[in-house]
Amino acid sequence: MNNDFEYPDAKQVIVSGDIHGDFKGIVFKLCGQYGMKDTLLIVAGDCGFGFEKPGYYETVYNQVAGRLRKANNWVLFIRGNHDDPSYFSEEKVSYKRWRCVPDYSIVRVCGHNILCVGGATSIDRDMRKEENARRREMGHAQTSVWWPNEPPVYDEDAIAFIPVELPIDAVVSHTAPSFCELNSHRGLQSWAAMDPELIDDVNRERKVMDQVFKALMDNEHPVERWYYGHFHQSWSGRREGVLFSMLDIEEFKEMPAKLITE
Repeated sequence: MNNDFEYPDAKQVIVSGDIHGDFKGIVFKLCGQYGMKDTLLIVAGDCGFGFEKPGYYETVYNQVAGRLRKANNWVLFIRGNHDDPSYFSEEKVSYKRWRCVPDYSIVRVCGHNILCVGGATSIDRDMRKEENARRREMGHAQTSVWWPNEPPVYDEDAIAFIPVELPIDAVVSHTAPSFCELNSHRGLQSWAAMDPELIDDVNRERKVMDQVFKALMDNEHPVERWYYGHFHQSWSGRREGVLFSMLDIEEFKEMPAKLITE
């Protein structure tokens, strides 16, 4: 069964690239720098959950909640590879204006039905595993910098059982199908020299997203737009009739509102 989140009071949708723990920064950018109101911001992964102790994230939310309320804004977080998956699958951060959403959640907003699919492969995972071991030795087991269940997961049933009244017209994910840019993450070959299984795992990650795309097409979902982060660059291009947008770190891109017809 899909998780279904609705934002009837939002008047626009913005998608952000990776934020890497800069939670206060994106709220300032959203509410202060750009002065946006009545806006849902969706962060396309690599949010930074799990690097700090659980209480840290509640403290940060309490510090920004007033600004979000005043501007009538909301922030949704999608799982990246630099996130503890349990924050999303268990919805450990779940406030009215600030929440982590599980993979294959559907967000209903501004006439859109948006499918959210998290996960990717950390190309520097070898180094991160060593850091996790060091933290455990020092007694800091509550925090990590890498999680073994980081890749995206293809859930055929989650797509097959999307209600007919919720046709998916947009996707926000962390990584992207294999036919989208970038073809290779910067520095991949260097990291692969120390991690023999890395290339195969990265290729598998992209194939999972290919499966998600194909399943949506096979089930005749009217997908028009797909947004993703992960690669730390900007690019837009049309593939298979869908406009794909890759977002750089903390890059904001508006998702045009969809005309609602009765």
